[in-house]
Parts: sequence; C-alpha cells; structure tokens
Amino acid sequence: MAKNLVIVESPAKAKTIEGFLGKEFIVKSCFGHIRDLAKGNDAIDIKNGFEPHYQVTEDKEQVVKDLKKFAQMADMVWLASDEDREGEAISWHLYEALDLQPLKTKRIVFHEITKTAILKAIENPRSIDYNLVNAQQARRVLDRLVGFELSPVLWKKVKPSLSAGRVQSVAVRLIVEREREVKNFESSFTFKVTGDFSTQAEPNRIFDAELLKKFEQEAAAEDFLKRCIGASFTVGKVEVKPAKKTPSAPFTTSTLQQEASRKLGFSIAQTMMVAQKLYENGFITYMRTDSVNLSEQALDNSKNEILKNFGDRYLQRRTYTTKSAGAQEAHEAIRPTEFGRKTVDMDNNAKRLYDLIWKRTIASQMADAQLERTTATIDISTVPEKMSATGEVLKFDGFLKVYMESTDDEPEPGEGDAKMLPALKGGDVLTMHRLLAAQRFAKPPARYTEASLVKKLEELGIGRPSTYAPTISTIQKREYVVKEDREGMKRDVSYITLQNGVISKEKKTENYGAEKSKLFPTDIGMLVTDFLLKHFENIMDYHFTASVEKQFDEIAQGQQEWNKMIEKFYGPFHETVTKTADTADRSSGERTLGADPTTGKPVLARLGRYGAMVQIGAADDPDKKFASLRPGQSIEDISLDQALDLFKLPRVVGEFEDSAIKVAIGRFGPYIAHGGKFVSLHKTDDPYTITEERAVELILAKRQSDIDKTIKVFPSNPDVKILKGRWGPFIAIGKENVKMPKDVNPESLTLEDCLELARKEGKLKEPQPEKVKAVKVKKATTAKSATAPKKGAKPKTKAVEPTEPARPRFTIRKKAK
Repeated sequence: MAKNLVIVESPAKAKTIEGFLGKEFIVKSCFGHIRDLAKGNDAIDIKNGFEPHYQVTEDKEQVVKDLKKFAQMADMVWLASDEDREGEAISWHLYEALDLQPLKTKRIVFHEITKTAILKAIENPRSIDYNLVNAQQARRVLDRLVGFELSPVLWKKVKPSLSAGRVQSVAVRLIVEREREVKNFESSFTFKVTGDFSTQAEPNRIFDAELLKKFEQEAAAEDFLKRCIGASFTVGKVEVKPAKKTPSAPFTTSTLQQEASRKLGFSIAQTMMVAQKLYENGFITYMRTDSVNLSEQALDNSKNEILKNFGDRYLQRRTYTTKSAGAQEAHEAIRPTEFGRKTVDMDNNAKRLYDLIWKRTIASQMADAQLERTTATIDISTVPEKMSATGEVLKFDGFLKVYMESTDDEPEPGEGDAKMLPALKGGDVLTMHRLLAAQRFAKPPARYTEASLVKKLEELGIGRPSTYAPTISTIQKREYVVKEDREGMKRDVSYITLQNGVISKEKKTENYGAEKSKLFPTDIGMLVTDFLLKHFENIMDYHFTASVEKQFDEIAQGQQEWNKMIEKFYGPFHETVTKTADTADRSSGERTLGADPTTGKPVLARLGRYGAMVQIGAADDPDKKFASLRPGQSIEDISLDQALDLFKLPRVVGEFEDSAIKVAIGRFGPYIAHGGKFVSLHKTDDPYTITEERAVELILAKRQSDIDKTIKVFPSNPDVKILKGRWGPFIAIGKENVKMPKDVNPESLTLEDCLELARKEGKLKEPQPEKVKAVKVKKATTAKSATAPKKGAKPKTKAVEPTEPARPRFTIRKKAK
C-alpha cells in the first residue's frame, strides 16, 4: 500500500493525477458528494442554532467503506477536491465521514490538473477553510428551509407536488415577466427609406444609403418618394475617422456558457459537462470561476504562442479585472493549460469547446483591430432631408485574425456588417438606381435563451458559477419553464419603390415572431410566480436575493456568522409561511371566458390536476366537460373560440378494418385510438385536421415498427415478449423491462427463462399471501441517534426538497489538534 492517499471527486481526475505522482501515492475518487442533509423534517435543528444533521447517502456507503480502508493504511491523506466552496464542502465531509486525524490529513488545492500544478500543491498544503465551509452550509440550510416550508403551502394553495426554491423561483419570475412584456407589447411601425447609388467613376459598384428620417404613415413615405422624382443626388460632407475593436476578456463560467450557446448551440448543462471533461483531462483550468484574470505564467505562455504564430505586431499584453459583484473564486479565467496545444484528442464537442477557449484566451492578449470608418451625407435637390452612407475598412485585423465574439442581438432585415464604400468626396454627383420605403415593425423584448438568462442572473448578482446550470435545468425539470421552438406568424408588409422615375407599390408576406430554443413559462410556472409574488415578496425580490448572495460572500470571508444570518432570515420568513397557510385563498388562475353557445353553460380556463385546461360547466355541474390546452396556449390569454375548439376532440376521422379511428389529446400529446391500440401523432400532424388517410398511414407504420422490434412472443403469456431495443435485445413483461444477458441468444430463451431473469431483477410481482400489518418504526434521520417515535405521536408531514438540486453541506465541528 502506498504511503499517501489522495482523494479527488472523479475517476477521470484521479487517473490524470495519478500519472503525475510517484509510486508512494495512490489516487482514489469519492465520486462527488458523500454526505447530505438527512431526509425529512429533522435535518435541521432550528431551535439549536440551525444545526444540520448529515448522513452518508445510500449510493456512497460502499465508497466510504473503501476509502476508510485506504485511509487507515496510509501515512498521510491528501484531500484534493476542487478549490471553491463546493470542493471545500466535499473535503470537510471526507474528513468527518472517514474519521481522519489532523496530523495525518492535508488539504491541497489547484486550478489546473497539470504536473506542475499538482506538485506545487503537494509542496504547499493548507488546512480546511472553515469560512468557505460555513458559506456553503449557509446556502444549503437556507435553501432547504425555503423549500421545505414553501412547498407544503403550494400543495395546499395551488396544486399538489409543487416545489419552490430561493434562486429558481426568481429565475422563473424573470421568464414570466418577460413573457408578459412580449404578450402586452403593442407593435408599431415606421417606413424606413433606403437607396442604391453609384458614382460616375465606378458606375457598376452599388452602395446603399439610408434616409435619416423615418415616416410613421405610408402616405408620408409615398409623398417623400414622389418629391424625389427627377431629383439630383450629390455627396455632401464626408468624414473619415479611425476606429478600433478591442478583444473580450478571457472566459468566466458565465461568458463561456453564453458564447458556447451562441456559437456552438450548446445548452448550459452541456457546456458544463464538456468543460468538466476538459478540466479533468488536464486541458483547461477550473471551469467554475468568476475571474477574468490570467497568471503571469499564462501571460508569458500566450505571448510566446502569439509571437510564434502571428508576430510581434499582433501582441498586446493585457490584464483584466473582475467586475462581477461578489466574485468568490480566487481562480484564473478559464484558459488552456498549455497554449501550444491547439486541439485535444477527445470527442467532437470537446474539440469544439476547447477551440473556443483557446481562441478566446489567445485573442485577449492580441492587438486591437484597426478600422477606418467613413460616413458620407447625400444631399437631395428637391427635399431638405438628407441620406447617410456608412462603411468600414479594416486596416489591421489584430485579434480578429483569431476570434470574434458573438451577440444575442438579431440584425434588422437587410442589415449586417458595415460595407466598404467607393471613394467619395464632397460635390460628387451620384446615380440613384432605386429608392425603397419599407414598412418596419418594432420588435417586442426578446424572450430569454438559456445563455441570456445566465447573463441576466449574473447582472442582478443572483447565483454563482456553480448554480447557473443546475438552476436552469431544475426549472425545466419542474415544468415551470419549457425550452422549445415556436413557429412564427405571417403578416403583410408594404413596400414603395421609386425606380426610373416611376413609383410602384406592393405587399409582401413575411414571417415574424418565430422562436428557436427560447424559454417559455408554463401556466403552472406563471401561477406559482404570481402566488409567491403576492405572499412572499422578499423571496421573489431580485435585490433581496442578490443581498443573500452577498451575505454568503461575507460568511466566506469570515465577516459574518452563518447561523446568525440564517436566524435573521428565518424568523420573518416562517411567520409569513404560517400566515399564508392559514389565510391565503386557493389559487387556480381561473378565468371565465364566456358562455357555451350550445348549452349556455359558463366556459372556464384554469389549472387542473394534470395541467392547464378548459371546462364547460360550473364546479358543481355533474355533467361538466374538460379539455386540455394545446402546446403554446395559456390560460392567461386563451379566447372563448379557441377554448370551444378544444372540445372538438376526441373526434372520429374515419373507419379502418371495421373499427372507428378516433383522434384525441392525452397527457403525453395527441394520439390515435384504433382497435384498442394507441398511436402517437407526429409533431407535424394536427389532431384537429388530420385526415383518415394519414391516420391509417400512422396505424400501419406503428404496426410495422412493432413487428420489426419483436424477436419472440409467447402465446401462453402474451404479456411477456423479447424485443429489440436501442441498446440491444431485452425482455418486456407488462410495463417492466428486464435486461438480457450478453452471452445469451434471445431466440433460445423459453418463457420460464424470461420469468426467472425477471425474478432475479425483482421485476416479477409474485402473488403474496395476505399479511398482518406491521407497525412501522421511523428511521432516525441523524447519524447521531436513533430513537423510536413517541407513543401516540402523529407522523410528521413529509416535505419535498427545494427546487435547487440537493448538494451535501457540512456541520462544522473542528477536531482537537
């Protein structure tokens, strides 16, 4: 056994680090967090300073046993988890759970997994930073308290099985408010006039110019063009100014997530997963950071790479200062560990993300791009209005040789990068080829993408690098928000053209409002947001949430005691929870849309047990009817006519094989019911308009698909089948799937073989004799004691976790040295 045991979070990191250390070191992984707050209401002892009770999670019990054995045999244990609050948490939990001793334990940190960094860390060990531990513990305890106390209120007042979280609920609020801004936006339009011109010196070189004035009425735009008939166009004032573009700072977690979304189409979670792999393989520095700083060594190495590849003219050494409020990580920016490595031997996504990081870092140390920007005014002889033409000439590409940052802004139709202009001087007579007055509609505020939501959260000071990805994943998993594409709508746009002295008018149809990978609030997300805003203003307040983050930072710096911070928050919060649970009205978002013209009964839109729905008939009507809303519809703005259309389903579209074909919408979307079988409609099929021919086509396709994936059936027991799956053959018994041994030919299996395999996996429910009910004894929720419930005590209500994913945190109990 090696004398030194190094413990890291992941097997990939362990493998990389073990290659840097000698035979006297063994590196093992704890596979992330090993302990978490105990389940149930006893996880936090509110009366005793909010003391948290932790326990080893079930899936880590064997890991802890194995690590204990290695630790007992080692002379020294090195805790090498990540250098942030989360990593400090893991080290502290390992210290406690493995029962380590102060003289045999050292804490080491590094922000890149290279031999130099690892050996330097070994030479400079430190002790556990309890301020960081306290900050993380404060976050974990506060989020558990918020989730455990708010969630039951939502169950009672809105809908069962809901949950709330301190950061997630605020993120949902941002999306809800943006959605309402979009829906309440009153679109206006103007007429923008542009022209195509050329000079006498270069008659075939067309450039464009824009009128400095816009018209609010079509008649005014047309009148302007009429006044330009027969006019002469001459160049007025010409200004040529030098300009420059400066590179962006190296990546932080937030800016990497945004740019990977824009340039590579990655989700926030995907970006973090790929970056984690790059880090663990030693290719980039730590990927959770607020810092834009680069070390002296990184500056020197990037300098050498720029000189080698581009020359001295392209080099400009820069230092960047972190502007993010409350930046907590004392790391560098995200950068390559070796600047000479231009690619990595990994999968395509890893290569693409690494290329982005390499280029951004190198570009940050390169010279400005030098431009020459020309602006020329164009005088029109018959009108006082002037036109303007602009153009750019790139004199020196500088950092643009390597990298150009993307933006979330979409250009107007016909707009793009500035173009080069021909040589122009004052008094030049121009040839006008065409003047065009085009109707342009104002755009509503843009809905959030995952990337722009991260940017907004960072601007508000809400969340930290480690929380952005889980926050956005959780609000989608909880179905408060959906990320999807939506088709646009069509509208007529007016164009008026002056060409060859003749004015012509035409209407063109354009698509507008199409959305790609945007975040939309669901009805339940909107309803919960409104309820929380009404009754828990502090929890939903952006400034309050940011101030809580600031207090966590103060705890991390040793400026505030964590349990006193929690106590100050908890008192008023708990009082509000109690008051709301007792007095608040139940909320369903119910709207009366009007009356059903056939029956005269009221038509309502509201939230039901399975989601947003419409209803014909009052609550006490025994014959009331229900229908689910279609994707993209909302109880907030659905109209009476749209609601009545929903009751056209289920509908019979025809007959096939002497059996009716019915189309309906269920919990999982639109489907066809035929002969006791169900077939899902494709996304392109509309349940309200699908034809009999198309329905038969889908039924036959489903039958063929079932035949193609069936390997073997058993007539004596039709519930048991051997099927082809995505990852190979498997056994299906009713709704249960049973793994197939790799070395077994599926054709050779008998019915009894299949049932036996199901028994071994615990998937076969055998009939059981009736048993006398046993009294259940509740397990203790702390590792400290296990006491039976008091006689006659009522069972405690089980609360749900907050929407923020649970992460192990730690009660601090320093051991004597």
